[in-house]
Amino acid sequence: MAEEEKQEQEQGSKGGKKKLISLILILLLVAGGGAAYKFLVLDKKKAETKEKQAEKIIEEIKATENVGVMFDLGTFVVNLADPDIERYLKVSIVLELKDQKVQMEAQKRLPEIKDAITTLLLTKRSSEIRTPEGIEFLKEEIAKRVNAILPLGGVKNVYFTEFIIQTG
Repeated sequence: MAEEEKQEQEQGSKGGKKKLISLILILLLVAGGGAAYKFLVLDKKKAETKEKQAEKIIEEIKATENVGVMFDLGTFVVNLADPDIERYLKVSIVLELKDQKVQMEAQKRLPEIKDAITTLLLTKRSSEIRTPEGIEFLKEEIAKRVNAILPLGGVKNVYFTEFIIQTG
């Protein structure tokens, strides 16, 4: 009987060793798989994210490079064409021009440009320029008139830095 118990203990310890070795192998496989996943999948995602961020920054830089030359025309104060009541418009205008060559031409023709804008503003009623659509239309009209004065055109955008309609 003692021999049988000895054999059972040996078999039990052999079985325990096999289980322990199997458990260690499974843990190593799981750890290796986790490490492989981290290096192959997660690091790739991080690299893609960094790549997308770099592309976004490059696009923002390119967008800023496309900004033209800012040309401040100053402030205009005019009577509006409202028939029922006297109303005044005070507007400060900045033009975005294509380049410095256009800016030099605009500087030469500044009195013509200001006259064209003043004349246009005098024809407007407050109801026409109180809405966002009306303001956008006015910007388009100013750009067209100034481009007609400049030999090569070159007005990219019109900005109102101040826009006040006052009842007198």
